[in-house]
Amino acid sequence: MALRIEDYGMIGDLHTAALVGIDGSIDWLCIPRFDSAACFASLLGTEENGSWRVGPKGKTTATERRYRPGTLVLETEFTTADGRVRLTDCMPVRDVRPPIVRDVPRIVRVVEGLEGSVEMASRFVPRFDYGATKPWMRMAGGAVVSGAGPHALELRADVPLRERDFHATAGFTVGEGERVGFVLSAHPSWEARPDPLDPYLTVALTDAWWGEWSARSTYGGGWSDEVQRSLITLKALTYAPTGGIVAAATTSLPEFLGGVRNWDYRFCWLRDAALTLDALMAAGYVEEATSWRDWVFRAVAGDPDDIQIMYGLGGERRLDEYELPHLTGYEGSAPVRVGNAASGQLQLDVYGELVDAIYRARELGMQPVPHAEGVALQVMGWLEEHWRDPDDGVWEVRGGRKQFVHSKVMAWVAVDRVAKMADVVGRTDAAEGLARLRDEMHEEICREGYDAERNTFTQYYGSTQLDASLLLIPQVGFLPADDPRVVGTVEAIQRELVKDGFVMRYIPDEGAADGLPPGEGAFLACSFWLVIDLAMIGRRKEAEELFERLLALRNDLGLFSEEYDQVNQRLIGNVPQAFTHLTLIASAVALSSDV
Repeated sequence: MALRIEDYGMIGDLHTAALVGIDGSIDWLCIPRFDSAACFASLLGTEENGSWRVGPKGKTTATERRYRPGTLVLETEFTTADGRVRLTDCMPVRDVRPPIVRDVPRIVRVVEGLEGSVEMASRFVPRFDYGATKPWMRMAGGAVVSGAGPHALELRADVPLRERDFHATAGFTVGEGERVGFVLSAHPSWEARPDPLDPYLTVALTDAWWGEWSARSTYGGGWSDEVQRSLITLKALTYAPTGGIVAAATTSLPEFLGGVRNWDYRFCWLRDAALTLDALMAAGYVEEATSWRDWVFRAVAGDPDDIQIMYGLGGERRLDEYELPHLTGYEGSAPVRVGNAASGQLQLDVYGELVDAIYRARELGMQPVPHAEGVALQVMGWLEEHWRDPDDGVWEVRGGRKQFVHSKVMAWVAVDRVAKMADVVGRTDAAEGLARLRDEMHEEICREGYDAERNTFTQYYGSTQLDASLLLIPQVGFLPADDPRVVGTVEAIQRELVKDGFVMRYIPDEGAADGLPPGEGAFLACSFWLVIDLAMIGRRKEAEELFERLLALRNDLGLFSEEYDQVNQRLIGNVPQAFTHLTLIASAVALSSDV
């Protein structure tokens, strides 16, 4: 059985990422990209679906781990009855490799003796195609080479490796001051084996690269350590060749243990666009923000009718969803899914998020993109005809389209931002028409989406359900924070959607709009939205208390997943979750300013 989700740390090379367990086992790795098939997939099955553990051979009496400050270099210290050792894990980013070394994905692991003498063991079990394919394995000059179809892996070590029955092992003892290095390299099976890499130098270079990147931050607000770790996580979830940022490094980690809410998050959502720009620019990462902005523009190019809610790392549109029945799922949570059928949904809110990203980029002083205003005006033409259409909503429900209030609010955001940009560029003819449309939309949303008797906005027109996305109403400027309807909505959500101190997206019962069996945890971004709203309406002490409660849910490495299971008191959902870390940064910024 895989470890608890909070027991995993992430290492990555800005192309893909691996999850490293607190026991020294790498249980998830997709090669060569985030969305490639996994060669270690025991996270969603068993050890025989692929893993690589390096750790003490005997019983461990204590384990501590940390990232080196300002980096993605992970250190895990194991204490046994015989001594103490440190395992250092990293994936070197491409910039730290000498030009003569071929550009392939690598994992570097270094064991260092700290006290006494500790017997160690390495067990390497590669399985391609999400754990479905056992590769051939052979020894080649002291290295273990494995491959199947287009995939090949090579494992080198400072100690003898033994290959048998589709896995490779090593046993060795490390004394105080001694080091043992391992380097795993991946390459296409038809190419020559990659050049050797010095594991010790590579760790030092990777540490220096991340340290230099972190030192570029200009963030000066409160909770600087937590914000820095979130920024490093966002950087690690970035696919460097395109600038796209994946929502998470994993697929099918459940939103409810044992349930069916298991989705693939290894893609890029437009919903994160403006929030990501704000987070990166708040810390002075202009280059990363610009790369993300450019990715967004490339991805959505074309007819507004064809805009999707999410895309692949390079802007791919085909994200066909299918299941992997050979995997039992995390703690029996099946099915395991690859791809995401929600990519074909109609979600009106993404038009608002796209246009808001265009507007925010201008407001933040980023170099303008040619024809950006033209793209925004094209979106307006489409929205004018379609904003009244029912859609699938922000939560990608699969229970049929409805008149979701958040979707309408974000459609209003799109019109509002384009109207403001039209004013700035002197398009008074367009601005006047857009202002009339904006007022018409505002009036309808306030009339149809607001329950005057309960003094709250609702999930969709005519519904009695609440929805945490309503917390964004003041944050996007639809209504001022001190409007009684905003305060009433915040208080209604606190009464009806807060469970054990944290905000649910909505109540996923039999009457919910999502079309799925009931049961899920608290979506952590929603609680961060509540932090921001509480700060905006002047309840700062309450906002800070909730913020601190949320921070206490992070794992020992400062990472968040998507949700929190209040019953079992565990992190659940895909990990690490970019949206959670984005809203953490937004909350810290809000609490650090005079909101």
